[in-house]
Amino acid sequence: MTRLRGIVAASVAVACLAAMSAPAYAQKEKKAELQLRVQKMRDVVQTLSDRLRTELSAALKSGPVASAIDACRTLSPDLAANVADEAGVEVLRTSLKPRNPDNAPDEWEEKILQLFQSKATSPAEIAKLEHYEIIQTAEGDRLLRYMKAIPVAESCLACHGTDVKLDVKAEIARLYPEDKALGYKVGDLRGAFSVIQVIQD
Repeated sequence: MTRLRGIVAASVAVACLAAMSAPAYAQKEKKAELQLRVQKMRDVVQTLSDRLRTELSAALKSGPVASAIDACRTLSPDLAANVADEAGVEVLRTSLKPRNPDNAPDEWEEKILQLFQSKATSPAEIAKLEHYEIIQTAEGDRLLRYMKAIPVAESCLACHGTDVKLDVKAEIARLYPEDKALGYKVGDLRGAFSVIQVIQD
């Protein structure tokens, strides 16, 4: 899947899918189509989340936390690529405090993460936060962009918390010298899944 994030920097949001003069039934059909696309993105996020949780839990159980960090580093992008290929979309995780600088948010993602941050009142509420938007690029492509917030859970703290063990910190520093993803507490906003799909007319 070709990366799409780089081509949306100069893009603008499309306020609606149909012109106001379009017949009501056509607008209804387009809204229904949009909801189907959004549900597909929700399913993609759920699939990736489930696979990540399963694989990372297995890695943590098979050895010390420090050794699981490298497994996470290699597993996460591979799992995301597999899910993306299956669904025909682009999907990744991003954050205002990324561990891997390659996952730093683009301009649009940063705006939505800031919006999520302003609404992050509790883990339960964070887990409900999502946003989707139709974007038209300068090249004329139309993209559906979707983000789903990720709350910090208890299981995240061993590698992302305020009291990370020294050997874990050392391994993080070795693998991610630009790491910003420490100091979290349960209930904080960790980041978000970001999904992009080209809309074919």
